[in-house]
Amino acid sequence: MRAATLYYLDGMTQAEVATRLGVSRPTAGRLVARARAQGLVRIEVQAPAHLRDALRSDEERALEEKYGLVEAVVVADSVDAAGAIDDHNSFAGVGRAAASLLVRRIREGDTLGFTWGPETVAVAQGLPSGAATCASVVQLDGSVSAINYQTGTEYVLGRCAEQLQANTVRLPVPLYADASTVVSMRGDSVISKALEAGRTAEMMMFGTGAVSTSTTLFEGSFIDTDMLSVLTDLGAVGEVGGRFYRLDGTEVAGPLDERAMSVPLDDIRACDGSILVTGGVAKHQAALGALHGGLAKLLVCDIECARWLLDQ
Repeated sequence: MRAATLYYLDGMTQAEVATRLGVSRPTAGRLVARARAQGLVRIEVQAPAHLRDALRSDEERALEEKYGLVEAVVVADSVDAAGAIDDHNSFAGVGRAAASLLVRRIREGDTLGFTWGPETVAVAQGLPSGAATCASVVQLDGSVSAINYQTGTEYVLGRCAEQLQANTVRLPVPLYADASTVVSMRGDSVISKALEAGRTAEMMMFGTGAVSTSTTLFEGSFIDTDMLSVLTDLGAVGEVGGRFYRLDGTEVAGPLDERAMSVPLDDIRACDGSILVTGGVAKHQAALGALHGGLAKLLVCDIECARWLLDQ
């Protein structure tokens, strides 16, 4: 009981408790843990009334259990109520929450990978300065377009590198190219190193794209209506980094596979720090497919998306 009093009431560290009691630090830790296990210590979190609506612990725990997530974060802000689904400002609340999660989990030697889109722009905007550091920030998918379309890639790279004091690794290629061109580009030393850095990144953050004309891929002329029809016929409901999948999470072996210049979905699936940032009705099915496919270990979404996912 004395160890618990010193630790919880006097605010001492376990090392200081150990010194005060004349025991080793591991012993002090065991004494504190034993006090909690025996019910001698009770910890309560009293949330201010104005913040209670923003705390969604019930939904978060349910999402973690239902989809096998390491952590889920649900925010009260509605993406759809905030504006258009392709506008990064609509994801401001979700982006701030994802930035907070990222800061808590990223480590100094980590590489952070990202796919471009309004979700990751919002995360970059929400990153505080000096709260965390990492080694590198790298693109997971190509972004060069034949038209003057702003993917937000340069902003995410620059902002994350500045806020996390990291180096940048660019992937200076289009998202799609002819299959023979893709083979040639993958053999380039600079491009292959960038792809490898992305494939082995310790943390990855990404949004999902729906299979519709209201997506960044369509808006940026990366795909057209004919390709959308083909993808729909193949059962595609969403994409990450230009790679499409069905509602059950299985990948679509369609005409874009061999043309994609991006990290394969298997590498995102293998990443222990993969963060799906999403929200908005238009992206619900894409989010569900990504979760069924095991692409995300961590999820940040708005409350409407969380409730829809739990109803499935």
